[in-house]
Amino acid sequence: MIDFLSSVDVAVFHFINGTLANPVGDVLWPLITDWDKLLPVRIVLVCVWLWLVVKGGARGRTVALLLIPLLFLSDKLNSSLIKELIARPRPCHQIGGVPVVQGIHMLVDCGSGKSFPSSHAVNNFAVATLFASYYRKGRWAFFGWAALVALSRPAVGVHYPSDILGGAILGAVVGIAVVAGWTMIQRRFFPRWGVAESPEETTVRQ
Repeated sequence: MIDFLSSVDVAVFHFINGTLANPVGDVLWPLITDWDKLLPVRIVLVCVWLWLVVKGGARGRTVALLLIPLLFLSDKLNSSLIKELIARPRPCHQIGGVPVVQGIHMLVDCGSGKSFPSSHAVNNFAVATLFASYYRKGRWAFFGWAALVALSRPAVGVHYPSDILGGAILGAVVGIAVVAGWTMIQRRFFPRWGVAESPEETTVRQ
């Protein structure tokens, strides 16, 4: 069964990475996969975070502040614990001088990190879950973008489809846990903080 699932994983990887490859994707996928590393994007992200703190009301401040422990937990749980325990090599790695997967259409540097789960998928789905919990009208956009970033990982040749699926699930779980944890803390210790701290509420106290 494990060998069968692995063969399916590799087959889907080749479909995304090779069969669907095209000149437009060769330009766009590397930009999408590392979108948050682009300087103009980082400036925009800082401005959005500051806007949430200053002008976002109780709901915006809550999301901005929760982003800090959310990203810390998602990254450390994934990169420092799960990846090291599973220690799965990336499809683009070599073992004994032999590529793990042959015929990869590489669009970015392979990197030395482990494969499962994808940190990009974990972090982006964690953030998407947080924003979707407090801004429900935009949930399709949040999760759609997270899915696109996750899909870019096999497209550029550095992760299996199971890596991004596992990462999406883990990220969503971390996001739900952070939101649920803050909701309990807020209701018990900071009941006057504002109704928007509870994602079940739809009215924002300005």
